[in-house]
This record gives sequence, structure tokens and C-alpha cells, in this order.
Amino acid sequence: MGGGARAAYQIGVMKAVAELHPRGSPSPFKIICGTSAGAINAISLATMADNYHFAVAQMLRVWGNFRVPQVFQSDVKSISKNALRWLVALSLGGLGKHNPVSLLNRKPLRELLLRRLDFTRIQHVIDEGHLHAISITASGYSTGQSVTFYQGTDDIVPWSRVRRFGSHSPITIDHLMASSAIPVLFEAVKLHREYFGDGSMRQMSPLSASLHLGADRLLVIGNQREDEKHRERSDTSEYPNFAQIAGHILDSIFLDSLETDLERLHRINKTIDVIPDRHLKKSEVPLRRVDAFVLSPSIDIGELAQDYVHELPRTIRYLLKGIGSSSKQGSGLASYLLFEKGYCRELIRLGYQDAMQEQAMLEQFLAD
Repeated sequence: MGGGARAAYQIGVMKAVAELHPRGSPSPFKIICGTSAGAINAISLATMADNYHFAVAQMLRVWGNFRVPQVFQSDVKSISKNALRWLVALSLGGLGKHNPVSLLNRKPLRELLLRRLDFTRIQHVIDEGHLHAISITASGYSTGQSVTFYQGTDDIVPWSRVRRFGSHSPITIDHLMASSAIPVLFEAVKLHREYFGDGSMRQMSPLSASLHLGADRLLVIGNQREDEKHRERSDTSEYPNFAQIAGHILDSIFLDSLETDLERLHRINKTIDVIPDRHLKKSEVPLRRVDAFVLSPSIDIGELAQDYVHELPRTIRYLLKGIGSSSKQGSGLASYLLFEKGYCRELIRLGYQDAMQEQAMLEQFLAD
């Protein structure tokens, strides 16, 4: 899944898997699916699927030394220039074709990914049999459809469902930039005939792509603490600030659909368990059991961001403070933008620790 800087947690889980996997061997995952920042991790792993340990080491090096200027322009000149354009556009009722399209410029991230990723290796590892398929998902602004772009073996059949479908396409830097374009914050990217934004938008079935690509067991890495789903309501007289509202919107985009899809998957598995095999074989609707092993943060990584906001560049801290993101309630918004090594390293440590807490089950999952 996505989540901006929160995706560093995934690297910690991958590090734990690497310790339980024979050194120098290919990736244990033949199908890799990612969305938003998770798409960047997915492609990073896919391009080096012939050596899983090397892939994880490279990802640890990048995420463990991240700085915000490597992701988006955060200097005073760039931020001021962009803010002025927005102010003028709002004051004059628009600037025509010169209207600003996003709050932040991600040119540094594009350059970083082009230096680090060799997209031509994707087809190489597929041809060598180390990878069956890789997919990333983006959301079309014109059609409102969730499109999963995939690259894999020739036997994969494209699929089409309500407002979502799979499209065979060689994965490029444009697909990555489109899938990770958080609405309003980052600029949309044109792919073929349409502009696309963050794949977590309108992605009602995030597990769907892996199933269509042929997976029968899933390792799912979430970025929301399990007990966050059942928080008790409490009385409050304080009106939510802008940062709290914005964080709530992003949480709805990045977190909620995975919970719903996992619940649906468990329900289908229980249904299959009570249907006799002879009826399953005769059914016109193909049903198969799919087991999912879910790893999620053991603490609230949104609240954790509050301890690392001071690492952000002064310009970004100033903007976030102005909308209330320095408070506990507004720290969730900061967690999506906190591409700083202190926060990222803490998430990597947490992901590794949480995965090793489930070492026996993880080893069994890999052994199966």
C-alpha cells in the first residue's frame, strides 16, 4: 500500500524477510503489487528480483538516508514562488494555462528514481523466471477508473471489473510518478490518453490485482495499527484544524480500502470452507481459497511522526505549523511528507521488529 513516507515501514518488513531467506537467492515473491509509495518499493524489488538480499540492501540505503529535498523541492525560493502563483491564481480567478497544478514539485524524486532504477531489468527477470508479474495502480482523473498497469508473463489475461481493470503495459518512470501523485500535493501525470493520480484513490479492492495475476497466498504489509480501527469515541469541544481534516482525508485514501478488502477475503474463504468440493467444481463462478498473512505497525505511526517533525526543512515546518500539523491531532498529515532519515529509520526499525515478532509464522509462510 501507499502512504508517502509511511512506506518506510515496508522496508523493515522486507529486511526481516531477507534474514529468513537464503542469501543470494531470488525474491521469494513471484508476484509483486504496489500502489503509490508502495509502487516505488514494488518496482525497486522487481528490478532486482534475481537477488533479493541485494534489492533490500539497496532499498535500505535509500530509505535510511532520505531527505525531503530528494523527494520534492523545499527551498524557500521554490516554495515561495509556488505559493505566490497559487495566491495570484485565486485572486484573479485563474491564470489560464499557467494555473498551478500542485502544491509541491517532485522533480527531485523523478531524477532519483531514474538514477536508481533500471526499468529494462523488469523484463529480464521475468524472462529468467525470477518474476511472474509486477503491477502498480493509478487512478484516472477523467474516467474515475482504477487502472492496474502490469508487466508479466504472456499467459496473464487482462481483466475488467466495475471502475477497475488491468492493462498490460511495460512499466516506466511515468507509471511510478502517476501512482504516487498524492492529490493536490503532487502533480498528476499523463499516461496514454488520460491524466492519472495516486493509485490509492478509488482503489476499492487493493488485493484484486494480485489475485488476477495468479497469487494464491498473500503477504500484505499495512501501515495502520490494528487497534486503530476500533477506537472509542470521546467528547471533544475543539473544532478539528485543517491539518487534522487533511490527515483524515489521506487516511481515508490510503488506509480504509485495505481493511475492507481483507474482510471480504476472509468472508469468501469461510464461505468456500463450507461448500463441498463437488459444488465448487461445478460452479460457474471460479472460487479458490487465498490465504493472507498481514503485517501491520504495532504502534500509531501517524502519532510517531510528531517526534520527528523538527527534522523537516524550515519552510515545510512553517507551512505545517500554520495549518496545525504540529499538534498531536494534526501529526498524521506530517507523517505522509516526513521523508527524513530519522523518521524513516524508526519506521524501518519498527517494521523489522514487528515482522520478527511473527518470525515463526513468517518462516512457515515462506516455507509453504
